[in-house]
Amino acid sequence: MALVVLFAGTGAAGAVEEPMTHDRATWFWDTWQIHTEKEAVLDFLESRDVTKIHLQVNRDVPASSYASFIQEAGERGMDVYALDGAPEWAAPKGERHLQVMLTWLTQYQQNHEGAARFAGIHLDVEPYLYEGWRTNQAKTVLAYQQMTLAALTGAEALSLPLEMDLPFWFDEITYKNKLGRGVLAEWVISKADGVTLMSYRDSADVITELIRQELIYGEKHGTPITAGVETMASAEGAYLTFYEEGEAYMNQELEKLHGQNGSSAAFAGHAVHHVGSWRTMKP
Repeated sequence: MALVVLFAGTGAAGAVEEPMTHDRATWFWDTWQIHTEKEAVLDFLESRDVTKIHLQVNRDVPASSYASFIQEAGERGMDVYALDGAPEWAAPKGERHLQVMLTWLTQYQQNHEGAARFAGIHLDVEPYLYEGWRTNQAKTVLAYQQMTLAALTGAEALSLPLEMDLPFWFDEITYKNKLGRGVLAEWVISKADGVTLMSYRDSADVITELIRQELIYGEKHGTPITAGVETMASAEGAYLTFYEEGEAYMNQELEKLHGQNGSSAAFAGHAVHHVGSWRTMKP
């Protein structure tokens, strides 16, 4: 389906001003599939009108497989972002994990041209799952912020936009450290070129409520905000995912979500988590 947004963000430092279409993004974690079943995956994503793929960096997968996948995805109208991150990236020395990823990405970009290159970087760190969040949240928040700043420096060196995944509840987390004081969600939104909220609920009405504050921050800082939804079975509660309802119901709610938030200059579309469970969910 065609999804039209009123305005598109130009990044954290720019104004939200140019017309564009809403993104229909997805996370792609099982990277070996670009080597073993590229065409099947791309056929599926194209049939769902996907515009952006967050593709996990796996250094064991041949670079040639990445190049072939990225180039064909581009021919089908899909941008591919390099996806990586883990809770330990928010450890006191967690930045070293980021640098390993950036080294791989730099070498990849240097060895490939044009349509075979990644279009951006997408980080999924989830610092609240790192043990330090429980034992010393303030220290972990600072390490996470410093890692984010290092990621921005790395992305700038590669001339790539940097996007971040955030839980919807980071608007309740405050910080006060050498970087200043404020709300963690707003700080990340003010720095990143795009933010995807893990707004995992099975109701457009609820998702709209969960992303309300982040859209305000996005409008303030000129940063596109994408709403993420879940398709995996969840032991934490059926209300977190569309697994039980199926794809048709999910699409109905996503269309409703776009209608409810299309007037926000910061609303940039939705993202489905993730390719594997989306491909196998019931109709």
